[in-house]
Amino acid sequence: MNAIIATLERLRPLALSVLRIVAALLFLEHGLSKVFGWPAAGPPLDNPLIIFAAFLETVGAVVLLLGAWTRLVAFLLSGEMAVAYFLAHQPKSIYPLVNGGDAAILFCFVFLYLVFAGGGPVSLDRMVLKTR
Repeated sequence: MNAIIATLERLRPLALSVLRIVAALLFLEHGLSKVFGWPAAGPPLDNPLIIFAAFLETVGAVVLLLGAWTRLVAFLLSGEMAVAYFLAHQPKSIYPLVNGGDAAILFCFVFLYLVFAGGGPVSLDRMVLKTR
C-alpha cells in the first residue's frame, strides 16, 4: 500500500498539469461555441457581457492550456464562472442540475484550485517563466 501511495505522490504534479489541460480544452469549447458557433451554436453575441465572456473563454482557455500565467488567468476565469452562475443560471432555479449551472460551478472551483496550485510541471510557467 505504501508503494502505491508513493507512486501517486510522485505523479501528483503531472496530474495537476493534466487537470489544467483537460479543463482548458473543455472550457475552450464554450468560448469557440460563442465566437464561431462551433462545435455547437452558442448564444448570439448581442450583449457586451456575452462578448466579454466569449473573449475570456476563448483567449483565457488557450493561455491556460499552454500554462502561461496560470494563476492570474485561472483567477480571472474563476471569477467569470462565478458571475456567469449568478447572472445566467441561478435566477432560473436554486438547483444547479435544473438551472444548467453545474458546469459553471465546477469550472469555477477547478480554476480556483489552479490559482493556488499553479500550472504543474508541464506548463510554460514552469518551463519558460521558471515559476511554480
